[in-house]
Amino acid sequence: MAAFTSLFINTPIHSTPFPKPHRINPNSHFNFPNVSPQSPSHKPNPIRNRIRVSCGLIEPDGGKLVELVVPESQRDVKKREAMGLPQIELSRINMEWVHVVSEGWASPVSGFMRESEFLQTLHFNSLRLGDGSIVNMSVPIVLDIDEAQKNRISGSTSVALVDCSGKPVAIMNNIEIYKHNKEERIARTWGTTAPGLPYVEEAITGAGDWLIGGDLEVIERIKYDDGLDHYRLSPSELRAEFEKRNADAVFAFQLRNPVHNGHALLMTDTRRRLLEMGYKNPVLLLHPLGGFTKADDVPLSWRMKQHQKVLEAGVLDPETTVVSIFPSPMHYAGPTEVQWHAKARINAGANFYIVGRDPAGMSHPVEKRDLYDADHGKKVLSMAPGLERLNILPFKVAAYDKTQQKMEFFDPSRPQDFLFISGTKMRTLAKNRENPPDGFMCPGGWDVLVEYYDSLAANDSGRTSEPITA
Repeated sequence: MAAFTSLFINTPIHSTPFPKPHRINPNSHFNFPNVSPQSPSHKPNPIRNRIRVSCGLIEPDGGKLVELVVPESQRDVKKREAMGLPQIELSRINMEWVHVVSEGWASPVSGFMRESEFLQTLHFNSLRLGDGSIVNMSVPIVLDIDEAQKNRISGSTSVALVDCSGKPVAIMNNIEIYKHNKEERIARTWGTTAPGLPYVEEAITGAGDWLIGGDLEVIERIKYDDGLDHYRLSPSELRAEFEKRNADAVFAFQLRNPVHNGHALLMTDTRRRLLEMGYKNPVLLLHPLGGFTKADDVPLSWRMKQHQKVLEAGVLDPETTVVSIFPSPMHYAGPTEVQWHAKARINAGANFYIVGRDPAGMSHPVEKRDLYDADHGKKVLSMAPGLERLNILPFKVAAYDKTQQKMEFFDPSRPQDFLFISGTKMRTLAKNRENPPDGFMCPGGWDVLVEYYDSLAANDSGRTSEPITA
């Protein structure tokens, strides 16, 4: 979620040419569909209006997960093959994209995008498959090269992708090289070319003028050896975990910030209402983003410590919560990027997706305003092509209720009872070692935040000395 203060005032959504028979009505606090995403249409029970639910997980986009890591028996052969090919060194972010694609988060994408996929993603936020069906794909997954690399690769049909030490990571086959129009890419992804966009500065401004696409064979599973690899469950591993827990619904919560009790309210209320709807064992996928983030975000290692304290305190139930790291880099591209966050969770087995205020948004890099309209992420998800199977769950504002001393949904009939604690205010309190109001965040989780900001002060640099990426 882009902000800590609140999570969605309900506003009407206009009609769309893409049918949404299973979408939540955003004009209500939380109305569930009359039909389960996996069940056929039926007449509602006239007494209790109960619906039929199913136990199968939602199918991945394209009907099958794309998994690109070669079998262990072929690993040595592929390493030798890679050593004889022209090589491209991967940046940190490009390594994260190899990770994303290799495990099937972007299914049915099978490598770095060729030009036809790139153009469809930029112009339509979707891909048309061979059978004519549409899947959502809103952010380009591309690999840049410069003129010298292009000339060196000329005539080859395959290239080796290597890490910063020269170790082979993957082989890309049936390659295609095409022009990298950076301005068009930036404008269509972010809706602005203003300077200061974090992902643009990190990955695009200094990138090569050409893009190279092709099918990937990934030699080994991507690991980071940072003590967090056990949290990095692939879509297939997550699906196995959900089946092991006998989940009959999976609801996903994307975040890149510490969990406060307002977030927890949304998640626990979702589960309660899914139970009322007729599901027997809905399971939460708490899915923090683990790739590139901007420098002032709390680094992944500290966020994972904080999330663990939330579970230990029982704010979220460990029995019905799966915590896993989502390996994607962060674009901060608002309504464009939130489609990617939702689509990837379909491939992990989620059939419900919680959306809050200004998802994937940020402040304008030049002007003193939000870069995106806070309502547009929710509205776009309700209309996005290729996301028809996913139930979008928008929520009203959550704020601190002074009368109950806890986070609660905002009641406009008594506004004087509510306190809005912004992300800036929360960070200021933590930096000053001051406590927030009781009930805002579990004490153990708050202690982790204070410890993190103490570590910044100790460095006397205002920046963390550990890597920002996962």
